[in-house]
Amino acid sequence: MKKTGLIIIVAVLVAATASGKVMRRTLGIYQTSVPETETIAPETMEFVYDYFWCNDTTGLLDDCFTSDKMLLQIGADGLSKFSSYKNLTVDSLLVNMSSEQVVDAIMEGKLSNGEFMTIFKNYPVGRVTHTEKICMDWFSYEEDMPILEWELTDSTATVLGYECREARCKFRGREWTAYYAEEIPVMDGPWKLHGLPGLIMKASDKAGHYRFECIGVKSNSSRPITIYKGPYNKTSRLKYYDAKNRYDINPYAYYEAGGNGHITVCDEAGNPVLDAYDPIELLFDYIERDWRK
Repeated sequence: MKKTGLIIIVAVLVAATASGKVMRRTLGIYQTSVPETETIAPETMEFVYDYFWCNDTTGLLDDCFTSDKMLLQIGADGLSKFSSYKNLTVDSLLVNMSSEQVVDAIMEGKLSNGEFMTIFKNYPVGRVTHTEKICMDWFSYEEDMPILEWELTDSTATVLGYECREARCKFRGREWTAYYAEEIPVMDGPWKLHGLPGLIMKASDKAGHYRFECIGVKSNSSRPITIYKGPYNKTSRLKYYDAKNRYDINPYAYYEAGGNGHITVCDEAGNPVLDAYDPIELLFDYIERDWRK
């Protein structure tokens, strides 16, 4: 695959304080440029969501949630895009920066990435397209627009001043509760959630491991809906999760297997961490729990 310029790689080990056992490994990859993009539709409305997901369901780590701000862009004929607002901001900064400015911004923590998950609904028509960067490579898969069998209830909640009604459904191993605003006649919502008679303003799974809440509404926007140009590794949904899991349990080995070189991980004293390439057991499961089929 074509790769953009690599600047800095940051390898981080997170350990449970009681046992000292490594519970999470992360690999920060900072690049100098933005992938080429193409516009696929004009935008008519946009909504900003807070997104939280639990990265430790065992309670072993103090910091057990990851968060990002996500942007839902609405186009015509049911087309929409759900992506990281932070990455959109980083892309806009990179476009106008020199290499020296990029390095300075990285050192100052201004170019930290958000979620690379991007969900396009009705692109193409009747299909969902999911693109995501795993390590150095971009993946893409398509699937039919999922049919969510919502059960409407009498419960209500207020989100951003909008009166919202409650709905529930089971979807790919999780029980979801959503609140939708009939005042916003958009049958869409965060991630792959959709199909209610109004915008889904808030949603969470029963365990509270994945949560979305709308924090901003812009009913008149001219921001284009874009997609990164390929080449992508075209795959299926279940094979995508398999690749994601292989990376999450062993990111340094995954990086090396892709022909990107070897990473030497050292402790605070500068000594090599000998088990850095050993796989770990994840403390969470993915938002779709049926991926192991």
